[in-house]
Amino acid sequence: MVVFLGWIVVAWAAARLLMVHAELPRADALVVLSGSSSYVERTRWAAQLWLAGRAPKILVTNDNLQGGWSSVEQRNPFFVERAVAELTRAGVPREGVEVLSESVAGTHDEAILLRNYAEKHRLSSLIVVTSAYHSRRALWTMKRSFAGTGVKIGLDAPREQTSPPATWWLHSSGWKTVPVEYGKLLYYYVRFR
Repeated sequence: MVVFLGWIVVAWAAARLLMVHAELPRADALVVLSGSSSYVERTRWAAQLWLAGRAPKILVTNDNLQGGWSSVEQRNPFFVERAVAELTRAGVPREGVEVLSESVAGTHDEAILLRNYAEKHRLSSLIVVTSAYHSRRALWTMKRSFAGTGVKIGLDAPREQTSPPATWWLHSSGWKTVPVEYGKLLYYYVRFR
């Protein structure tokens, strides 16, 4: 019983350690990071932030991955298309959303793309929107990429997770998220130091 209770505490702490927040009340733009399996939670949260007046526009990165079949469109739309559709369904006008068309293959690529975009468009602040379990690595990567640029980086993530921190280990999606994210964190710390 003690081992089981110990596991519950350790598992909860491991999930909570992945979740960070960097407050920035207002920014030049919100940025929805790609994440095919997480696009709905990320776009809905970004729409809420936009509707609250946190930024005048939303930038969406493009991982160039296609989702499942859409019977309405009779094709497999790209996740970036689905993200834009989700934003507009949530009340963000299409002209308030800009897709960054350059394809990215991960958080590091997104950070470089965003740094270049911010320099080109003279942005001084961004609020990055991602999933809570991805937030520690995303913030670490963005801060490293934007170091010395003067661009302020905030990070916001939905508080509700598909697999809650206390019970992630009871769900297959939790096992695909929490332990995998620790592996990615280690890789990023070694690779992009």
